[in-house]
Amino acid sequence: MSNTKKAILALEDGLFFEGISFGAQGEGYGELVFNTAMTGYQEILTDPSYKGQIVTMTYPLIGNYGVNEDDLESTKPQAEGFVIRELSRIESNWRSKISLDDFLSKNKIVGIQNVDTRALTKHIRTFGAKKAVISTLESDPDNLIKKARQAPGLIGRDLVKEVTCEASYDWHKHEIDIFDPDRKSKESKFKVVAMDFGAKHNILRKLISSGCSCIVVPASTKAEEILSYKPDGLFLSNGPGDPEGVPYAINEIKKLLGKLPIFGICLGHQLLGLAFGGRTYKLKFGHHGANHPVMDLETRRVEITSQNHGFAVDMDSIPDKDVILTHINLNDKTVEGMAHKRLPIFSVQYHPEASPGPHDAGYLFERFVKLMENRKYLPLRTYK
Repeated sequence: MSNTKKAILALEDGLFFEGISFGAQGEGYGELVFNTAMTGYQEILTDPSYKGQIVTMTYPLIGNYGVNEDDLESTKPQAEGFVIRELSRIESNWRSKISLDDFLSKNKIVGIQNVDTRALTKHIRTFGAKKAVISTLESDPDNLIKKARQAPGLIGRDLVKEVTCEASYDWHKHEIDIFDPDRKSKESKFKVVAMDFGAKHNILRKLISSGCSCIVVPASTKAEEILSYKPDGLFLSNGPGDPEGVPYAINEIKKLLGKLPIFGICLGHQLLGLAFGGRTYKLKFGHHGANHPVMDLETRRVEITSQNHGFAVDMDSIPDKDVILTHINLNDKTVEGMAHKRLPIFSVQYHPEASPGPHDAGYLFERFVKLMENRKYLPLRTYK
């Protein structure tokens, strides 16, 4: 890299790292988390669930295949900053349109490289996710540590309003097949309304490819308006931050319980848990990566999953005993899925649409389709 401008990463607890800047010049604030995926930096950076967070990658070499136009998970990068060990000096891929350095610079995202990301990750695992700042403007670490301490945290904060769509729209694009770009989706048999809390594009693509038409609505949409579309099912999307910071969505989801089949992913799963009367809590350092093992308790099969969340559902706090635990995380035994025994409702904490990550859990979209066909809960093994 010809750029040797210095940058500093400072954490609220006093730890700081000096490195070399890339991407934009300036300062970026957010909760610092680590992601364990080896690839997929483009999808990670553009995932709206990372709004309010600075991401550090545990894999040491980043940027080697550039950035393309098709694999964006939203219209722009959503992370507040990017921390890596080494930025690749070249990008080599036939789909690449722009370098990672130029992509971040164009979108005003501050990055820092030459950081000991192994030491940083171990620190976060030991002491938990921390508020942090990346700066190319300030050379005094003490001043940056003070700025990090003064930055807003995630608890109780509504970040959904910053990433949700402004108005309803129809989504038509199906999954991308780079080897067969003209491949057609299944015939649309079911109309789905997707509440956009920060929906990844590949979730919407998966719904289309599974035989659904999809209307995306803002997070603040009222239950009456959702029902006015006469949908066959409701999808609750992923999104950033604390689910308890979005009470308006929880209130509307409550009104829709039992009215139509519901499928929730990530933040949508947490909001559903709150709508059932349960509680959520903040994880020490969250789950961020493409290699998290999850067990399906009905089949005892283990899926390797893509995840990105900092909060979890407290299953024991849900008063409705017809809400059952369906999946658990094998690393820390946290809740990864639930379903209602009488109502056509289920949700998962992880990301079955991947992008990036393994496709082990892609069958869950087919399960949603079957749920709309049957309009009642059936054991998960029915759809495998």
